[in-house]
Amino acid sequence: MKWLIFNIALLLLLLPSNMEAQDSLYIEHLQKYHTTWERLIPRHYKLQFAGSMGFLSFGPGWEYGKHHHWETDILFGFVPKYDSSDNKITFTIKENYIPWNKKLNQYFGIEPLTVSIYTNSILSGKYWVNEPNKYPGGYYGFSTRVRLNLALGQRFVFYVPDKYRKYNKAISFFYELGTTDFYIVSAFTNHYLKMKDILHLSLGLKMQVF
Repeated sequence: MKWLIFNIALLLLLLPSNMEAQDSLYIEHLQKYHTTWERLIPRHYKLQFAGSMGFLSFGPGWEYGKHHHWETDILFGFVPKYDSSDNKITFTIKENYIPWNKKLNQYFGIEPLTVSIYTNSILSGKYWVNEPNKYPGGYYGFSTRVRLNLALGQRFVFYVPDKYRKYNKAISFFYELGTTDFYIVSAFTNHYLKMKDILHLSLGLKMQVF
């Protein structure tokens, strides 16, 4: 009987420390979960006109790196039907590198160079990734559904004053000059093409929310 009472007493003495350890592990797990969830929240949103990804494209983006020099954007674009039978939707994954940024004063800054590489696709069954069998092997040589793009640009930043920061921390206007894999190959095989036939200009806005 005394042995049973001794074990129960020992268990009661150890129980608080075990509960404290469990609480500590739970809090640590919760903090890790919270940090992971925070990383999934978009840091900015972009609206882009042209750029071989649609008439207008919009989507969220994330920043990372020691000084936020890297960005990843996911954009959905809209292509009006023009002379085709229907409108089209595009999907773009875009990676950006911003090597420098300069804050000019309290309200304005500049990012003198941006380098972007991105791939985009038209979400339509009328376009293909692999060449259909009805065409001779290598007839086209390129997918009509997926394009690889390269662009260089600049950004001009407006830092929203603290008292007006309801949704946006900063707003950037940017432009980019870009081209696609198809245009680059065409430039080497068709010497009559001019720079204006190879390069495309796009304009956009970046809304910094965090």
